[in-house]
Amino acid sequence: MTKSNSFHRVVITGLGVVSPNGTGVESFHEAIREGKSGVKFDQSMADHNFQCQVSAKPTIDEARLKEIMPSGLYVKMENQAMKYACLAGYEAWEDAGLEPTPKDENPDWDTGIIFGVGALAMDEFIGSKFKMVKYNDPRRIGSRVVEQTMNSGAVTYLNKLIGFGNIATANSTACATGTEAVILGYERIREGKAKRMLCGSTEAEGLYIWSGFEALRIICRDSNDVPEKASRPMSANSFGFVPSTGSGALVLESLESAQKRGAKIYGEIVAGEIVNGGQRNGGSITANNPDATQRSITRALEAAGIKGSDIDLICGHLTSTIGDVREIEAWTRALERSGSDFPRINALKSMIGHSLGASGSIELVASSLQLHHGFAHPNINVDNLHPDIVSLIDTDSIIYGDLEMNIDYLAKASLGFGDVNCCVILKKWDSDAG
Repeated sequence: MTKSNSFHRVVITGLGVVSPNGTGVESFHEAIREGKSGVKFDQSMADHNFQCQVSAKPTIDEARLKEIMPSGLYVKMENQAMKYACLAGYEAWEDAGLEPTPKDENPDWDTGIIFGVGALAMDEFIGSKFKMVKYNDPRRIGSRVVEQTMNSGAVTYLNKLIGFGNIATANSTACATGTEAVILGYERIREGKAKRMLCGSTEAEGLYIWSGFEALRIICRDSNDVPEKASRPMSANSFGFVPSTGSGALVLESLESAQKRGAKIYGEIVAGEIVNGGQRNGGSITANNPDATQRSITRALEAAGIKGSDIDLICGHLTSTIGDVREIEAWTRALERSGSDFPRINALKSMIGHSLGASGSIELVASSLQLHHGFAHPNINVDNLHPDIVSLIDTDSIIYGDLEMNIDYLAKASLGFGDVNCCVILKKWDSDAG
């Protein structure tokens, strides 16, 4: 594809999701409108003596996975994160009305993939494999262990299924991974380097990683007997996040390409900004620099050519930790809106916990559905709003039930370890305005 000197508009034409409260876009859409929790008691965490014994995990459709994958790949696939990615990515591709490139043809040179992961190999899969090496039997580890442990493993398998000829890479920026992947794909299309991009992220159960969060004492330890109440973003009684797994995928496309083939359009991406706080001025490896968070939002607004007053709905990062107050404060400063003037805001993690590297992409699927269908999903478990948040915004900004509303502009933020701050601005698609 020849690079143009002018910027291209970028729209969302396909969605795919594997979420703890609904696998597949239709099921997920219904679940978030109903405020359905996917958090459950986790026996494996109890067996390994975790104080936190709740998590949120999707149900895999093995029949569907077997249907879309070559048998040789399917029988050897053991990495859960890659299973999630293949299901979500392939669903998004089909939802966009696209088909895989035939095996005997060249790949689609105009289409690429950026599909990230927090930690693809840090799960029970790699732990069990290394036992074979430990006991001096390395050849039994299996011929597919390399591709299932490299961070680009999900990209490699999805490319095998679909056939991308443009950029094919994986990013990894902790909890900002999914949103960053979408921003990077958006920029590539905008600059004329691709017509279409499959973007998303994935994360699987990883007791090794989760035990690190247990040691940090930032995962919920007070709700083992009431799992669905464990994730409480923005609440005064938040007690840490709920570890979660899953995958989200979006097909991004130039407006020209989408219109030419008559594609369904969920919405337009009008800006995406990534700012690092440098772990300075209040920022650290585990906490975000408040000024950097604010800057990611203000720069996104400027790039979109809009004001803070134009934002109708915020889909926050909001993890059910002490960081929630800092995030709300950053939003008030960036938008220059507070009290009763603050827009509506929701937190998907109240239903599905925090899926780390996958969180941003799953939340962007939810954002796209809300924008397209004109509703805002509820926040659950916000029975006792944090007093510092009450001092910043009006309680009417918090959505407690499925709310039908017209959304012209939606802002989505993701914040990651390493002081990574991302913000995406989505705009409602008006087919008449073009």
